[in-house]
Amino acid sequence: MKTKALPLREMSIAEIYNGDKATYEVPICQRNYAWEKDEIAALIQDVFDALDAKKPTYFIGTLVSFHKGDQVYEVIDGQQRLTTINLVLGALGVPLQNKLTYRARKKSNYTIQSLPNFEIDEKDKGIVEGFKFAQTALNEIVTTHRDEFSDYFQKHVHLIHYQVPKDIDLNHYFEIMNSRGEQLEKHEIIKARLLGVLERNADKAKFNRLWEYCSEMNVYIQQKYAADKSAEKIFGKTLDSFGDVADFDALPDVDGSVNTLKISELITHKGGDIEKPQDDKIDTFQPIIDFSNFLLIVLKLTRMEEKNFNPTAFNLDDKELIYEFDNVQVDEAFAKRFGYNLLMAKFLLDNYIVHHANEDDTIKNNPWQLQKWHKDEKRYLKNLTSESDTQRKLVQLISLFEVSFTARQRKNYLFYCLLYLFNDSDWDVAKYCDFLSGLADKYFRDVYLVSENLNEINTPKPGSFDSTILRGNALNVEVVNDSFDFTEIYGNGVEASAGIPLFVFNYLDYKLWKKYADELRGEKTKEDSHERKEFFAALGCGDFGLKVFEQFYFSRTRRSLEHYYPQANAAGEDGLPNEAQINCLGNYAMIGSEANSSGSNWTPKTKLDHYLDTSGKIRQVSVASIKFMIMMQICKDNQNVRNGGAEWVFEDIIEHQRKMLEVLISE
Repeated sequence: MKTKALPLREMSIAEIYNGDKATYEVPICQRNYAWEKDEIAALIQDVFDALDAKKPTYFIGTLVSFHKGDQVYEVIDGQQRLTTINLVLGALGVPLQNKLTYRARKKSNYTIQSLPNFEIDEKDKGIVEGFKFAQTALNEIVTTHRDEFSDYFQKHVHLIHYQVPKDIDLNHYFEIMNSRGEQLEKHEIIKARLLGVLERNADKAKFNRLWEYCSEMNVYIQQKYAADKSAEKIFGKTLDSFGDVADFDALPDVDGSVNTLKISELITHKGGDIEKPQDDKIDTFQPIIDFSNFLLIVLKLTRMEEKNFNPTAFNLDDKELIYEFDNVQVDEAFAKRFGYNLLMAKFLLDNYIVHHANEDDTIKNNPWQLQKWHKDEKRYLKNLTSESDTQRKLVQLISLFEVSFTARQRKNYLFYCLLYLFNDSDWDVAKYCDFLSGLADKYFRDVYLVSENLNEINTPKPGSFDSTILRGNALNVEVVNDSFDFTEIYGNGVEASAGIPLFVFNYLDYKLWKKYADELRGEKTKEDSHERKEFFAALGCGDFGLKVFEQFYFSRTRRSLEHYYPQANAAGEDGLPNEAQINCLGNYAMIGSEANSSGSNWTPKTKLDHYLDTSGKIRQVSVASIKFMIMMQICKDNQNVRNGGAEWVFEDIIEHQRKMLEVLISE
């Protein structure tokens, strides 16, 4: 039996506007052209980046039409993008053979046909403004090689053209698209591709439900299946494991299987969702990744099985979702393997990787959760491990990575975590913790302390993580760099640093917290104890209590670095620091954005008074960096023995940096 092909056709812009004769007609029921400057500039920038990266094809979305006959295609979805393409081609001076028309909108028709001078009386303001935005964006972005850009835009920028079958209910389809108010997402195009290669309707229904359940990134995957009689087959009796299903075919079928080939059903059908019992409370959370980027991670996991796959060339940016799937032979076997991996990866993401509770960051409550969804007589959440020290360490380690790499396309660490768990069928929590600890050390020593891996501002180069962490497409977190000089890369205060990445400061705070957890957690915590005195002496400051360590977590408010001695005062007079001396590890503090904006130019003494103020004017979570608390305590100690204004001088910066480096490089 042959698979029924989806009516999808990949088309270049040249084929759309200068290929086979065609008229694209926008019906009266659709809104006027409405793209603004930022949207048009983003499209041109994305295409320019694709050209610069020498990508053979760059997809920019879908065009959905109904063929009325005589080469007239009624545009159901894609009007905004199709109009923008027309305007960009006009700004590039490309003549068009095929027309874009607007049914019963004469003003719009005359305007689009009068490019580029618009010598008509009545103009469609949106189209005129859009053309000007396109010209401006081209002038700002494509400053040279305009002909090369024009050629790439026409030949290598593609859309997926979907021609709606004749028997579809167009009124219903318009209703669907108008309610969505947008084009198909990239992940919906991928879903259509994968569904299209599955032979059996039962497999399509199974895949469709799996996909829709996994796409709800803020809900535990077990809870989506929980009311289904077959859930225990997938997740075990207590719904907190991955059961005995070894592949896609072993997954239970969906009752009432449906054929989801039609695009209207593809958009609206939600995989046979089941009504949940009233007492089955949905446990939601704030996910750390969106669905499109998660699909890329799963695709990379799936392709790691391929003999000749090069992971360093794989892009985790969701702008490349369709491009990365183009590099795969999508057949039925692949679709099933990918679907199974998607389900397992979602289970592992939900239960073995931290997510953020649905609440704000506060100093007294760590919102990072690492809990499994579990079912006995009732359903509830439980910590990943009952061993409290391991649980705390796991939460700190994973959230350390997460706050360091919030950008969706930079979550290499998440790929490594899932790859480790994919390859470790036992999912031993203690070994998982050791892996994460080794990964953090590997990041610091073998990526951030190897100058060849860093660019001119000391940010890791593309591919530097994979080329360091993956050896023969297998994980390797053994540290190999044992001869390094931190100050040679990041500065010693004599010359201004070229930059110190946020990961270094987050890793340092983790090491400071771990030092406390290893040395003082437990009974040896009295203020006058020898152990406690030794502990704070090693930090180079007086005793400021243990509550900071007990309450410490990696708040998402930690977004910026602040000079403790401010740039505004760095004149180098009277023995005080100069501009070069303040740009080093010893004078930087990780701090929340609200605190940074309010006091970046304050003196060290003023910062001390304000940031330790308990009135609530500045939320304490904004300054909840252990390193910053140490710096403020040093300043506080110095107030008692120095004249005003000398609480934080260059000698303090250098000594503080020396102490922090001892912690950083400690085993």
